[in-house]
Amino acid sequence: MAYRDSGTPLKSLALATILSVGLIAAPALSDEEKAADGANEVSDPLEALNRWTSGLNDVVRFFVVDPVVSVYKGGTPDAVQGAVSNAASNLAEPINAGASLLQGDTENASAATKRFLINSTVGLVGMQDKATEMGIEARQEDLGQALGSHGVGTGPHIVLPLLGPSNLRDATGTIATSLANPLPLAVGAAQGVVQYSDNQEEIKSIREGALDRYVAEREAYERYRAALVANGEPSQAPVIEFAENPEDEDKEAKK
Repeated sequence: MAYRDSGTPLKSLALATILSVGLIAAPALSDEEKAADGANEVSDPLEALNRWTSGLNDVVRFFVVDPVVSVYKGGTPDAVQGAVSNAASNLAEPINAGASLLQGDTENASAATKRFLINSTVGLVGMQDKATEMGIEARQEDLGQALGSHGVGTGPHIVLPLLGPSNLRDATGTIATSLANPLPLAVGAAQGVVQYSDNQEEIKSIREGALDRYVAEREAYERYRAALVANGEPSQAPVIEFAENPEDEDKEAKK
């Protein structure tokens, strides 16, 4: 399934949780890669507070989001769910265009503008993704990515109440966007719920299988965002991996 991310933390949480499978199953790094990886270690001085907030978000997810998603999935036809997701993505295209311009990426800014105009008209207010059918592919950009492209570091990892994993740079971009226009934040949150509903069972199994759910979500989120800043080019994104099990290290040393 192709994912179109509006960049809000809530939606990124669903994606980051799914991506954590790749982190858990990732092969061991070489010595050279491990040395390079040290410079990319996630800064988390607020870990105690972040874990508490993450726990609060889990409670909200269990008692509020999951029941809402269950009702939504059970009572809404697939075609309607697809239309809602497309419309939400379409409303985020102006942000994609603006953030692309801030990075000097006129090509994606033009594509995002075309997508918004085409899907808002021919696509019936965005409910149909006619732009993709015409070969105009979507690429999500946001203010956090724009800051990252200009060399602004992520800063400390932050878990936002209700919204989920973020960092100082991305949270700043989210706040700035919502102050300028609160619609993208609301749209992104709504779309996050839609995508969460599409992958609810997968996310549940992944979270239950993680040794440390907080670390899984934190590492996956930061890796995912790094890839977005690099415009999806993995070679430019920092590689983040869970610490190896000490028992595994002992086994390797004995070989």
